[in-house]
Amino acid sequence: MKTPLHIGFIPLVDAAALIIAVDKGFTAAEGLDVTLVREVSWSNVRDKLNIGLFDAAHLLAPVAIASSLGLGHVKVPIAAPFNLGLNGNAITVSPALHAAIMSEIEGDAVDPMATALALARVVAARRKSGAEPLTFGMTFPFSTHNYQLRFWMAAGGVDPDEDVRLVVLPPPYMVDSLANGHVDAFCVGAPWNSVAVDLGVGHILHFVSDILVRAAEKVLAVRQKWSEKNPEVLAALIRAAAHAAEYIEDPGNRAEAAHVLARPERLGVGAEVIQRTLDGRLKVSPDGARRESSRYLLVGREGAGRPDPAQAAWLYAQMVRWGQTEMRPDALRTAMAVFRPDLYDDAMGRPGATSASSAIGAFAGPAFDPGDIAGHLSAFTIGHWKP
Repeated sequence: MKTPLHIGFIPLVDAAALIIAVDKGFTAAEGLDVTLVREVSWSNVRDKLNIGLFDAAHLLAPVAIASSLGLGHVKVPIAAPFNLGLNGNAITVSPALHAAIMSEIEGDAVDPMATALALARVVAARRKSGAEPLTFGMTFPFSTHNYQLRFWMAAGGVDPDEDVRLVVLPPPYMVDSLANGHVDAFCVGAPWNSVAVDLGVGHILHFVSDILVRAAEKVLAVRQKWSEKNPEVLAALIRAAAHAAEYIEDPGNRAEAAHVLARPERLGVGAEVIQRTLDGRLKVSPDGARRESSRYLLVGREGAGRPDPAQAAWLYAQMVRWGQTEMRPDALRTAMAVFRPDLYDDAMGRPGATSASSAIGAFAGPAFDPGDIAGHLSAFTIGHWKP
């Protein structure tokens, strides 16, 4: 008899390993009977995981940390034994904002420092003219999208809490909000950036891999207590997700994977858009201009599936920088302990394995050292943290 599990997900391409694991039979092969439940908002996913309606979930990496620290909600310790995706986000702007940034840019439009400085000039001009502040959409206060937008803006001298407005929107609502003029830009995961471009309502300004070379994005999350009570079931789920990730990363399987993900009950968008994402070949402008990046979204290659506590430390540092919590050594240890490479290694039969790379690779500031969060934060003039 197979073990029944209920797992929540948001319709995003970085849920691919979970969806493919179920729909292509990898979970069944591991003795699991998984029901995937599609949700709209991250708060729904978090809450249903926390109270036990979900056994596991596709979850924003910072939400797993915030839940374990009791930030913004009840404290429920979370274990993240598998990375569902590294990178995968993009910053998309309206045609009007794109034109404004391009009119102010000095340098290469692919360079995030050049666009951040151009954005600062746009913001200053708007303030001088008495125009309303620009509004940027992101998916959750404790989200990579929030931190990536803030990191980019602040590098150019834009204070995200003073100079612009940041608003929370569920991923599937981003495109309509941009089309209706409710936001001027957003940061979200695939496929919603591409959908905006295809509809002619947005330009992809940056891949997140322009801003951070290697950024933990979504994790397979379970309650810590559940992981302790169900170690064999969790190991089976990790293996199924890892095998699905390997399947997706085989170029020969991409078309089939995209077709599976495109189903109405999964992502509900065109397979061609999804395959572009998986291949890292994206249309970035309504005029058909394209960009390629081998790092746009890492599902399984380059050791992407193995959790790296250094990534958790970087996310915690952003929480401190932007005033979501105070810097405390014990909280940093708790945050890093959410990412569980030990559980991954045990499930995959790879004791003593090491991460492919611990480099965050941010485009601005010093190299990140998890052992010196204060030094990292001291390098930035914009933020809420004070030494």
